[in-house]
Amino acid sequence: MISLKSALAKPFAARVKRSVLKWANNPIETQEKVFQHLISEATSTVFGKDHDFISINSHADFVKRVPVRDYEDLKPYVERVVEGEKNVLWKGKPLYFAKTSGTTSGAKYIPITKESMPTHVEAARNAILLYIAETGNAKFVDGKMIFLQGSPILEEKNGVQLGRLSGIVAHYVPKYLQKNRMPSWETNCIDDWETKVEAIVEETLPENMSVISGIPSWVQMYFERINQKTGKKVGDVFKNFNLFIFGGVNYEPYRAKFESLIGRKVDSIELYPASEGFFAYQDKQKEKGMLLQLNSGIFYEFIKADEFFNSSPKRLTLKDVEVGVNYVMIISTSAGLWAYNIGDTVEFTSVKPYRVIVSGRIKHFISAFGEHVIGKEVEQALKEALANTNIQVSEFTVAPQINPSEGLPYHEWFIEFENEPNNIPQIIENIDKSLQKQNSYYLDLIKGKVLQPLVITSVKKNGFQDYMKSIGKLGGQNKIPRLSNDRNIADALTKLKLTK
Repeated sequence: MISLKSALAKPFAARVKRSVLKWANNPIETQEKVFQHLISEATSTVFGKDHDFISINSHADFVKRVPVRDYEDLKPYVERVVEGEKNVLWKGKPLYFAKTSGTTSGAKYIPITKESMPTHVEAARNAILLYIAETGNAKFVDGKMIFLQGSPILEEKNGVQLGRLSGIVAHYVPKYLQKNRMPSWETNCIDDWETKVEAIVEETLPENMSVISGIPSWVQMYFERINQKTGKKVGDVFKNFNLFIFGGVNYEPYRAKFESLIGRKVDSIELYPASEGFFAYQDKQKEKGMLLQLNSGIFYEFIKADEFFNSSPKRLTLKDVEVGVNYVMIISTSAGLWAYNIGDTVEFTSVKPYRVIVSGRIKHFISAFGEHVIGKEVEQALKEALANTNIQVSEFTVAPQINPSEGLPYHEWFIEFENEPNNIPQIIENIDKSLQKQNSYYLDLIKGKVLQPLVITSVKKNGFQDYMKSIGKLGGQNKIPRLSNDRNIADALTKLKLTK
């Protein structure tokens, strides 16, 4: 019997789909409107006056007046906002600061404003509604839904509430989903991740779970606990679980492990949320990439990744991007971030409509020898190497070994296998072949005997969890970088007595 809630979801989804298609089919015009609105609204702010916004009429004007900045460069303005000053980056004061962990700058305070907050909520909602519109599957709205997230308890700083983005968003769950939402508020407020996961398992085991959402590495931890506690596959425990919503990392390296833990395939929706904005979501089950959100108060620019560190790289707008090129994504937003480098690299899979995949981080690459290997390449290499095998990987990261005790330098792959393979040399050969095929610089270094083929270091069970716990980043939105250009993570993992 169809419930009223699931029956109403379908026409609502159809209406939202029509609205999305309206801007998705007029991308350049939509972005121009966003650009003009942002400049107009911020003309009288401190930042707007400092950068002569009143004289900006085009993207070319904007490029002349507003340089690309990362958080460190924007920090003098952000600090004035944090101190309570109004009209600095955006009119008035922000509603929230999303507190994130910075690598060089300590804690980062990303403003979220009255104008930008609804775009986060609307994009998450629309991702689910477009799934309903495409598949006709709305039964899951009657079951329980879980999102593994940070604590919703917020602090206050000079009259502005402060917390993790996922904790802030928890305050915006629509009323019609409140009864379906898991875990309880009390459980969500538990700080210690392991304690929290145990409490979530206890709360959810008796429930009719239909949607599970979160960063794959932490959902995996939850699934493993369910397996351990019940001796059953997740899909047998939750018979109506048929939709997995994820973001933050590429799902492909986890897919085989998840299907083993669940015991069957389930549909999935990929999201691309960040504290700085909700940038994209998967709008089609069988199309690669996520629909770029062009009508969400975000103006996008793109710089070719291999030109990014040049003295004055060209800043492209949407009309100039190409499929298959690796770009650094630059954003200007209704939260007051201007020509802001969030650090992500993206690749377009389609320009009709504009869909992207996240290819990596501009700071997360290996180029110790000029090879410039990126996250997408190592993920693809591992996927190809393990295709048609029953080998499952829980987690991995890659780092250069510049000064080996003997022989040529190499890339060291730290991999936590779910089931330790007995054919490591073959896996090494397969990964290396794939990397050489994808990256001509790496191929030249191997052929030129500058590098030897990669080395795999097998990580003990739960080794990555132990590492994240040791640096105080277990759970929440934290995730291990796929690769690093230094040995900081690699040396820490080695010190945890990982086995070869």
